[in-house]
Amino acid sequence: MDVKIIDVAAIAGVSPATVSRVINQHSKVSTKTKDKVMRAIEQLGYHPNAAAKNLRSQRTMTIGVIVPDINNSYYAEIIKGIENIAYARHYKVIICDAHNQKEREVDYLNLLLDRTIDGVIIITPMLADEELFQLADKGYRIGIVGKYIEHDQIPCIYTDNVKFSQEVVQHLVEAGHRNIVFLNGYPEAIDSYERLEGYLKALRNHQIPFRPELIENGNFNEEGGYEAIKRLFNKGLSFTAVYAANDEMALGVYKACTEYGIRIPEQLAIVGVDNNRISKYIHPTLSSVNQPKYTMGAILMEKMIDTMNTNEFQDKRVFKVDSELLVRASSSFKITT
Repeated sequence: MDVKIIDVAAIAGVSPATVSRVINQHSKVSTKTKDKVMRAIEQLGYHPNAAAKNLRSQRTMTIGVIVPDINNSYYAEIIKGIENIAYARHYKVIICDAHNQKEREVDYLNLLLDRTIDGVIIITPMLADEELFQLADKGYRIGIVGKYIEHDQIPCIYTDNVKFSQEVVQHLVEAGHRNIVFLNGYPEAIDSYERLEGYLKALRNHQIPFRPELIENGNFNEEGGYEAIKRLFNKGLSFTAVYAANDEMALGVYKACTEYGIRIPEQLAIVGVDNNRISKYIHPTLSSVNQPKYTMGAILMEKMIDTMNTNEFQDKRVFKVDSELLVRASSSFKITT
């Protein structure tokens, strides 16, 4: 019979996380609890596998990274931060592209955890929090970029999507806009519904009626943004501004505006998110929310390495970083009513 850590936990009357701490010689487990766990291990003949036990003697100096879309420059910058810190600390990195599909994310996660690696970083995971909790409770080392996770064994780093979305809408309202389109990403993404939440909150704060017909899904890519804004143009809807949940979709809006002869920003203001490098060079320059992408990847990687080597969090496990709205030409024109 293949004995798992959860079986040991059941016999010992403790959580799987406690069993993991005993196996990893965690200093904060009482002698009484250690004895119970060790008796259960002996009774069941449990032998921790290489993927789950993470003992110092079996470090592989390898970290897996699962990214939603390797083609998106937002994720590329995060990976650069992860990889540079990993290299400096003599770790290797395995990168898996989930293609914005939860099924692929799960497949890659299972593949990585079945191999001898020290931990996995998931960037903006589509997995539910409970699924991540189960993995951490089994002793796997998991780190999260782009989402807050409430688990004492999972380090995470994120930005406040709701807050900066409110700032974007406020900026557009102050420029005279009341009919503001929101181009959302794919539905499963945490960024999608948090940025939508901020958009809706800002409308309420400014007493602007919500128009559901002004929300379209652009799937976080240029082609999706192009098709989404075309659908709105073709419906003949009245709007003067577009808040795109990332710069890739905003570029699609630029393309459609060129085809339809719509002037930016005089006829349509546009704001994106991510501050991609191209946002400073297109004409007119694109207003965008700057997130410290490289820094997010670097901080999380450093924290992962520290916790794997010490089996505890030296200071804190949750990092919240600030974002900044960079107002450029695409939304600088003020309209009058």
